[in-house]
Amino acid sequence: MPEIKVTPLGAGQDVGRSCILVSIGGKNIMLDCGMHMGYNDDRRFPDFSYITQNGRLTDFLDCVIISHFHLDHCGALPYMSEMVGYDGPIYMTHPTKAICPILLEDFRKITVDKKGETNFFTSQMIKDCMKKVIPLNLHQTVQVDDELEIKAYYAGHVLGAAMVHIKVGSESVVYTGDYNMTPDRHLGAAWIDKCRPDILISESTYATTIRDSKRCRERDFLKKVHESIERGGKVLIPVFALGRAQELCILLETFWERMNLKAPIYFSTGLTEKANHYYKLFITWTNQKIRKTFVQRNMFEFKHIKAFDRSYADNPGPMVVFATPGMLHAGQSLQIFKKWAGNEKNMVIMPGYCVQGTIGHKILNGQRKLEMEGRATLDVKLQVEYMSFSAHADAKGIMQLIRMAEPRNMLLVHGEAVKMEFLKGKIEQEFSIDCYMPANGETTTVTTNPSVPVDISLNLLKREMGLGGPLPDPKKPRTMHGTLIMKENSLKLVSSEQALKELGLNEHQLRFTCHVQLQDPHSDADTLHRIYTHLKSVLKGYTIQHLPDGTVIVESIVIKVSSSAEDSNTKVLLLSWSYQDEDLGSFLSSLLKKGLPSGIC
Repeated sequence: MPEIKVTPLGAGQDVGRSCILVSIGGKNIMLDCGMHMGYNDDRRFPDFSYITQNGRLTDFLDCVIISHFHLDHCGALPYMSEMVGYDGPIYMTHPTKAICPILLEDFRKITVDKKGETNFFTSQMIKDCMKKVIPLNLHQTVQVDDELEIKAYYAGHVLGAAMVHIKVGSESVVYTGDYNMTPDRHLGAAWIDKCRPDILISESTYATTIRDSKRCRERDFLKKVHESIERGGKVLIPVFALGRAQELCILLETFWERMNLKAPIYFSTGLTEKANHYYKLFITWTNQKIRKTFVQRNMFEFKHIKAFDRSYADNPGPMVVFATPGMLHAGQSLQIFKKWAGNEKNMVIMPGYCVQGTIGHKILNGQRKLEMEGRATLDVKLQVEYMSFSAHADAKGIMQLIRMAEPRNMLLVHGEAVKMEFLKGKIEQEFSIDCYMPANGETTTVTTNPSVPVDISLNLLKREMGLGGPLPDPKKPRTMHGTLIMKENSLKLVSSEQALKELGLNEHQLRFTCHVQLQDPHSDADTLHRIYTHLKSVLKGYTIQHLPDGTVIVESIVIKVSSSAEDSNTKVLLLSWSYQDEDLGSFLSSLLKKGLPSGIC
């Protein structure tokens, strides 16, 4: 039996370093190629030695697909393509292709130029890697080669994020990347066809969370920011440059406008201008409201939010600062945090998920003394708040996607093992499908039942409907009688008359015959009449005829009677029927073997 193999090289029972290897129909596909924010050593990249110990990856992979521009999904791409070695096609959407190199270069600057790390990709490597990218449009089927085809679907989450449907012959896999099933202030909700894949590979970051109403969270967020500003505190909101940043900027911009607030709001420079430029450029990827009002007012041109300069962090008085990156593991957000951490008037609001090992994760778990670089300790006195504005699907959203796509099997990645285990149980219980959650380097093998598509002729369908049967139900199998013709690698089911005509053949009739012995003292003619009477009483709703030539006919079945040469009381019945009435013929031979009831005349 054909099978599909799935091996996480990263994000198996873990969040970060997403990289999933799928083998389907003799093709090998890499889904995402991310890096782990919690590590600064070799563990930050996926373990490509799983694919090959030596040599380039081009010989082993048919294509690479990147779901979106977040670094835990694309951060290892230049390392994989330029340092390990891969020259094949890399697929991603247009917005991802535009934004990905900016984020990669920014991360390279922090890692190499500021921290002085070696064994890292260069600016040139990022450019060379991006030359291998082939952009994808939503809902467009792309033929990677003669057998492998891929199709992208809208995933919400961030600008340009896509789920991807991978198909080889009749086998298929859907990979979600990160997705959001609820629309927000700037993006729509994820959507996919009822494509019934063999495996749905889904992220499970919030596997056990069911989020409260978004409006309550927004009200809470604005209240906390406002209170902190009123008492003269500074508010730090660590974000990634694209995604939640734009969401929260729109929220604060409208609140500041409504309340006529004067405290300044700043955003880390550089990345944001570029980010907002791409939001304007790819306006079609945003939600309906933004697209509609775009001509009158561009939601991404902010009146109250100004570019941030490093010196502003020491300014007296209240302020709100959006700074990158979002987990406080490096960069400007960490620098500002160090400056503001000692004052209890100040506040840090963490709006998204933080990977283990990052400062964000530590302070959310209540750590109040932090060991920084050079063994220095930092006392955390400011208020720490967690408010989930994360654009990941919660447990309800994951179940909603399963109902949408109707997969035959489920596989969870990009989540914590304990939470995954809980969701796995829920999925198996509700949908009665197998659910897998492999660890990194562990292979899940799913056997597929390939379906063979067959066209059915219109005449045959009309005839079937004419027989008064129930209307076709896609969920219930239905038996159709016809002749299967194969022409140019496609199969067609037609009526036997049409098949004979198309193939230029004459019809031959196939009939079955059977002899049954019966003890009956009457003459042959009387015995035949008694058989006729008996069948009339047993077979209601069938056409039964007693013909003058000494035969009884039931549908296509012919019954004749003759006496045995040795004993005139032993009658030999000859039954003959066509293959269409095979079931009825078998039933009659069994019935007549039991003999005739005595009361029949």
